[in-house]
Amino acid sequence: MVSTRTVTLFLALLALASLAAVTTTLALSALGSFMPAARRVRASLRAEIQPFAVGFAAVVASVATAGSLYLSEIAGFPPCVLCWVQRGFMYPLAPLLAVAAARGDLRHRTAVAGWALTGAGVSTWHLAVERVPGLESGVCLVDNPCSIRWVEHFGFVTIPLMAFAAFTLIAVLVALSARPKESP
Repeated sequence: MVSTRTVTLFLALLALASLAAVTTTLALSALGSFMPAARRVRASLRAEIQPFAVGFAAVVASVATAGSLYLSEIAGFPPCVLCWVQRGFMYPLAPLLAVAAARGDLRHRTAVAGWALTGAGVSTWHLAVERVPGLESGVCLVDNPCSIRWVEHFGFVTIPLMAFAAFTLIAVLVALSARPKESP
């Protein structure tokens, strides 16, 4: 059987790859506003990714869901209150995006992106609580505080950062799934 450390390292590496993809996408969008070369690269990447974006988002949501279930049910890390809230935002995305990918349609793109970005907001708050435990302010349980770091790789990749990476990548992929507007 694979060790918990190996699984969490794999999940941490996926999170870093996700953050790199999100950062690259946002950088190309920002640079594309005033650099024609960045605009061309962005358009080329979008054209390559767009047909598969919803499917990729479904895979990200499914891996995040499976990862969180592994951490609680197999590794034995009890989810804190903020973990449960993040699960509430992630778990519905896996089947919703899988169905959308199978149908080749994501009619509710804005709602899905909003759902993912709200989950990212909860992850951001959870990261703050991890770093500054005094922020818990009664939201989390005394016997299972949200400031516990069950996993930490590379000195900063924790479970809430993994969730943040998944949520933001899903939001970016959903945005990329829209057909670009025609230029005049």
